[in-house]
Order: sequence, then structure tokens, then C-alpha cells
Amino acid sequence: MVRFLMEPFLEVTDSLKIDCETAANASKVWVRVAFEGDDRGRVFGRGGRNIQAIRTVLRATAAIAGQVAHLDVYGMSPADEEHHAPRHSPPHKSAPHKSAPQNNDAPSRDESPRPRPRPRPRTQGD
Repeated sequence: MVRFLMEPFLEVTDSLKIDCETAANASKVWVRVAFEGDDRGRVFGRGGRNIQAIRTVLRATAAIAGQVAHLDVYGMSPADEEHHAPRHSPPHKSAPHKSAPQNNDAPSRDESPRPRPRPRPRTQGD
């Protein structure tokens, strides 16, 4: 199913590698995919819409079977492609929230912003 959903986004469909791992109690499934880096933009889509849709279909199908599914995307460089080994991207860790730098020129919450100057009316001589 994952192959069926992803191949339309790939220029070279043979570059798609899929690996599946099931938990011991068969309640969780991890699907890992790897493909050429050039296709990454098309697979993910604008704002990640395509990959999110693929994940949603995968989760819904797994839910029907009484399972939980996760889809991980790995990148492939030309060197990795010869060995067909997925390259693991580092896990995303949430960084502590940092506040935005303060702009001392901006009005504070207590001050109201200055009104914008009105444009001059045009006359026939302008």
C-alpha cells in the first residue's frame, strides 16, 4: 500500500526502498521508506501535505486491522543507493523554548501604536 501511495511522486520508482518492522505483540508497525533525495520535495509536498496524507491513510488502514502504524522517511545519497542502505536522519529533539529577541523600538503593550500619516491628496499640478 505504501508503495502504491508513494510511487506517483517519484521520478525513479526503483529507488523506493521499503522496510517494515512489527512489534512482538503485533500491535505496532513501523514502516521505513527511503528514496532518492531529488524526489524528497515531491514526496513531502508543499507544507508536508503529501507525506501527511500518506501517513493518515497508513494509520487509518492500520486502525482497521487493530494496529498502530508509524511511517519514517530516510534519505538516500548516491553512495547509499549503490548499497541500498537507508541513511538514518537524526531524531528530532524538542529544544527548550526560547523567547523572541526584544525589539526596543517597538511600542510596548501599554503604548498604542503611532497613527500612520495620511497620504497627501493629489492636485492637478502634481
